[in-house]
Amino acid sequence: MHELTINLHMHTTYSDGSGTHADLARAALKSGLDAILVSDHNVWTQGLESYHRDGKRRTLLLVGEEIHDQSREPQKNHLLVFGAERELATLADDPQALIDAVRQAGGVSFIAHPVDPELPAFNESDISWEDWQVTGFTGIELWNGFSELKMVIKGKLDGLFHAYYPEFIPRGPHPEALHIWDNLLASGQRVVAVGGSDAHARKMSMGPLRKTIFSYEYHFSTVNTHLLVPRSLSGDLLADRKMIYEALAAGHVFIGYDLPSPTRGFHFTAQGKEKTALMGDEIPVKGGVTIQVKTPKRAEIRLLKDGQVLKTVEGKYITHITTQPSVYRVEAYVHFLGRKRGWIFSNPIYVR
Repeated sequence: MHELTINLHMHTTYSDGSGTHADLARAALKSGLDAILVSDHNVWTQGLESYHRDGKRRTLLLVGEEIHDQSREPQKNHLLVFGAERELATLADDPQALIDAVRQAGGVSFIAHPVDPELPAFNESDISWEDWQVTGFTGIELWNGFSELKMVIKGKLDGLFHAYYPEFIPRGPHPEALHIWDNLLASGQRVVAVGGSDAHARKMSMGPLRKTIFSYEYHFSTVNTHLLVPRSLSGDLLADRKMIYEALAAGHVFIGYDLPSPTRGFHFTAQGKEKTALMGDEIPVKGGVTIQVKTPKRAEIRLLKDGQVLKTVEGKYITHITTQPSVYRVEAYVHFLGRKRGWIFSNPIYVR
């Protein structure tokens, strides 16, 4: 399998971002990303998908949408939509109808920032997802790089510090988001977890101070989604787009916080009597299953079974043999800037 590094969930001047699509593509090229997935609020922009190049480097820009009911206050239930290839914002007031329409159109959908609390110091309201009766969505945005700010800062001075030193913010997915995801998996659902930057590159001011908050380049170097695909990008837009969306739908992905150390090269597989499973795959338990984990560098690696830590290792490898049907996933942590921070969050392997 080949590994692609992509960044998804970002905004341009078509909604509340400060950069054009070309600006985002230039930032992605500088950051070494294979692809970016733009998702402006309630607007699907056509004719902008393309490869962008700088010498021998290239990045693929794809366009989706972040849909939510603009008439609702606060505006909860944001859904990331990719691959539908049509405008679906007219269905924003009915999340289930929207999710159904995405599936019928052959797209993928992810519940955006499922836990996104209020931040009174900056007049930011709680925009968490609320309608958990919905079914049929592809997955959830387990780690949202921008909304994590709400977990970290306590007031305006905190906000000012982190505006200039954003690398101190990322710590990992919101604990409640992890809890929600594990509960969905325990209920028998297949739910793909992705990491989104939610990049805006907002231009902010506080008195005489003017600052672009969290540039696109910064976001593209932090919380990324890594895909396992059958081949490298070919340069054929339609074929490459299809391959990326198929990998997202299958859950052949992991979330990597790439600023402390690159996460490229992470492996999590399960070998059974008849097949080998990747993240997102099912594998029969009959005859026993050997789970193998390898990280690119030493880390605190946790193997979780049905949401509970089964084994913790300080190192680069975990091997575990099981004869029990369960949902297995991996978390890895590294020390960076004085604290332990989330580094890798895998999608599950379903041992049935």
